[in-house]
Amino acid sequence: MHPILLDLGPATIYTYGVLLAAAYLLGLQLAMVRAKARGLDQTRVLDLGIYIIISALVGAKLLLVITDFRTYTSNPAELLTLARSGGVFYGGLILAVIVAVWYIRRIGLPLWTTCDVFAPGIALGHVVGRFGCFFAGCCWGKPTDVPWAITFTNPYAASNVGTPLNVPLHPTQLYEAGAEALILGLLLATENRGRRYPGRTFWLYMLLYAISRFVIEFYRNDPRGMVMMFSTSQFISLVLAPLAIVMLVVLSRQLEPAPRAARKAA
Repeated sequence: MHPILLDLGPATIYTYGVLLAAAYLLGLQLAMVRAKARGLDQTRVLDLGIYIIISALVGAKLLLVITDFRTYTSNPAELLTLARSGGVFYGGLILAVIVAVWYIRRIGLPLWTTCDVFAPGIALGHVVGRFGCFFAGCCWGKPTDVPWAITFTNPYAASNVGTPLNVPLHPTQLYEAGAEALILGLLLATENRGRRYPGRTFWLYMLLYAISRFVIEFYRNDPRGMVMMFSTSQFISLVLAPLAIVMLVVLSRQLEPAPRAARKAA
């Protein structure tokens, strides 16, 4: 674990910040390549990517404040820590999707095709971002004796995000990075197979991520809020997974061939 990449005296470069920036840039670059292959306007897609990055940063921090509301209201000085925290991924994802849909409709890009373009980029960025969490020590797991347990020892991580030190923990950051890598591979491998329709890649990503996040949350042990006996992210996953299934069914039926009677009448 190396939360500080470079200590230059008056300036400190944090590993998490570097990897988070790399995550956004790699995800955006993949989206640009995919947009070009589909004949979408490169300038507008780039503008959309910038809107997504900004809204993702804001949304992640907003959900962090909501899930830990008592801490921030009892000690407003804790709000200053938001500048060096990544926030909650789901908060960034939800706000980014809302802003993206608004912007896509405003500029006239095809909605679901554009969402499909960005979905693998989100997965790629999340892989890199979770390595940032691993190096920073945040999003830690429960104590365990499994052979692959990770033990954090850096005092800065403990003082910055409360990481438990000298205790073998589930490497939940790596669990999620691995899950996102598998999802990315599956999206790219199956995108051109079976019935193809706009929105399939995007909603398949939503479904697979919701399932993986729900499971991984059982192994996490950092404070992240509770809703109806579930962690905040598990609760969102319980809502998102059925929604994704419904959207996959609805969108697939929109392009189904017309019934025989209708074709005959035509």
